[in-house]
Amino acid sequence: MRVDCEGCAGCCIDWRPVAPVALDHERRGPRAPLDDTYNLVPLTRDEIRDFVAAGLGDALTPRLWEAPPGEGVEIDGVELAAIDGKPAFFVGMRKPPKPVAPFGLERTWLRACAFLDPETLQCRIHDTEFYPDECAEYPGHNLVLEQETECERVERHHGGERLLDDAAPDDLHGLLLGPHALGAKLFVHPEPERLVGTVEHLETRELTPEDRAEFVGVAVGSHPGSTEVDEERASRARAKTLESESWAGETVAAWDAVAGRLGSAAADAPDPDEVEVARGAPETPGWDAVRGGD
Repeated sequence: MRVDCEGCAGCCIDWRPVAPVALDHERRGPRAPLDDTYNLVPLTRDEIRDFVAAGLGDALTPRLWEAPPGEGVEIDGVELAAIDGKPAFFVGMRKPPKPVAPFGLERTWLRACAFLDPETLQCRIHDTEFYPDECAEYPGHNLVLEQETECERVERHHGGERLLDDAAPDDLHGLLLGPHALGAKLFVHPEPERLVGTVEHLETRELTPEDRAEFVGVAVGSHPGSTEVDEERASRARAKTLESESWAGETVAAWDAVAGRLGSAAADAPDPDEVEVARGAPETPGWDAVRGGD
């Protein structure tokens, strides 16, 4: 699809603190997510497996949803959406606060994808084997589902022309809805009792590495089209995730340690290269290189 992402990254940034109106989560389905992450990208089982194998498991985080009383499974006093009495979840990429300047704004502390370069607003894993299908096919998925895109929201509130082509591609393959998503993008935790304490941590944004690894492991151990989990494979992925000390995971902690209030000026923030590239983050080409290739 043809979109103009330069100076935007609205789909990668939680720009609600600088939006002129209240923005709801961009989500599919009636359930409210338990976390407050904006535009969390759901990864497939194979993508999660590849992140873990590459030592990037510490950059991943789960999403669970609330359910009406009596319609899910209760953990830590919260009724969770469930399948066959077991909590359902996605796995996506973490979003720490970063000093970013989208839409022509001055540098501001906003939550942004762990893999987003705060300076260029380009993805550090774009055009690599790790780039998620959901990102590569956005905003096509939304157009197929007849849902407003983040491109259109940015246009409405900050001007410019972001969505240059409003016809969804014919070759989308990562949408995975309904039964096709089970075990492939939507996962089921087999032992709800193991999540006691974790759900409370999720609500308060205090997930531990062990909490995140628990969900990552189950996702990797899942079987497409089934709620079954290969515990041996899940255990290996859990251990590998806990061993991860990637540049992406380290920069999440680094930004958390120095970030100001969300929505506040970040003029005095550290140089992103000193925080991310110095820890091993791949550099991005800049927009001149992109335009030169058009």
